[in-house]
Amino acid sequence: MQIKVPEVGESVFEALVAKWLKEDGAQVAKDEPLCEIETDKITLEISAEADGILRVKVAAGTTVKIGSVIGEIKEQAAPEAVKAPPAGEKKPHVSPAARKLAREKLVEVRGEAGKPPEVPPVVRSEEATPYAAAREERVSRRPMTPIRKRIAERLLAARRETAMLTSFNEADLGRVLELRRNYGEEFQRRHGAKLGFMPFFVRACCEALREFPAVNARIDGDDIVFHNYYDIGIAVSGEKGLVVPVLRDADRLRFAEIERAIDDFVERIRTNRLAIADLEGGTFTITNGGVFGSLMSTPILNPPQSGVLGMHAVQERPVARDGQVVIRPMMYLALSYDHRIIDGREAVLFLKKVKEYIEEPEEMLLET
Repeated sequence: MQIKVPEVGESVFEALVAKWLKEDGAQVAKDEPLCEIETDKITLEISAEADGILRVKVAAGTTVKIGSVIGEIKEQAAPEAVKAPPAGEKKPHVSPAARKLAREKLVEVRGEAGKPPEVPPVVRSEEATPYAAAREERVSRRPMTPIRKRIAERLLAARRETAMLTSFNEADLGRVLELRRNYGEEFQRRHGAKLGFMPFFVRACCEALREFPAVNARIDGDDIVFHNYYDIGIAVSGEKGLVVPVLRDADRLRFAEIERAIDDFVERIRTNRLAIADLEGGTFTITNGGVFGSLMSTPILNPPQSGVLGMHAVQERPVARDGQVVIRPMMYLALSYDHRIIDGREAVLFLKKVKEYIEEPEEMLLET
């Protein structure tokens, strides 16, 4: 049975065999993960379709065309159990990989004859100076993965092909935090999801986008395409890089549905089960650098979208209220936008509207 690179999207033509999860010659079971492949958009696992012996045809680190055969399974029933060798028999053979690891770690490994493996002498070039050798040891090099290449290309394209500007504001998160304290436990009990910040901001952005449709639009040639729906991209940091799955018709989702959808995205990214369809077609993006402690940053556009909102860490700061200095939980907000179709006035007012909804969420946003 051949193992082929599956089709993952109309615009994807090649993939990287990132790593094999099973060695060549290993016994594998049906539905057991065999390898990971990476495209310029997603990482996914290929699983065995039958019990048998794995034969690796393409080494890890190789880029191949979609549909290529990268291995095969010689079908046979999986063994019921692995028995230990009878007493008195030779010790198991130590694989070359284990011996190499032992040499690197300076650990003694005894093989079939019970003798430690020979450690080859370190060979140094007579021409190499101690400084050059030490410098070489401090440098490592590896090729960029397809996902990282794609991220780099999109970042450069966003800078090169848009007139990107950023407007800043700050919001008082006091009432949102109070709502979470008062209703958080009940919300989790009823819906099985924790009440976080993101549903408040998703709903606030949807309402603000209704009032400022240019922020939800995109340029197509000489036309401006206005979207009369709100597919909100949520930036999620994965092991291989940042991905932006999309909440479809986010304005129609209840708070619990938003939380569960985001939790599902995170889990599918972690297990390499995110589909390309999950990443396509967003009209606006929200990214939360605050989860990593970022106090302020400039988010970059996700073309062809024209706007992205950056959330940041909540920090208690002194602010003026009714002539008095008080300590409030504040968050800096940043809106990056394409100045070709969004005027500065629209950008400032959009961000101000998001701030107002966040500071007074009860009427517009609260659902438990």
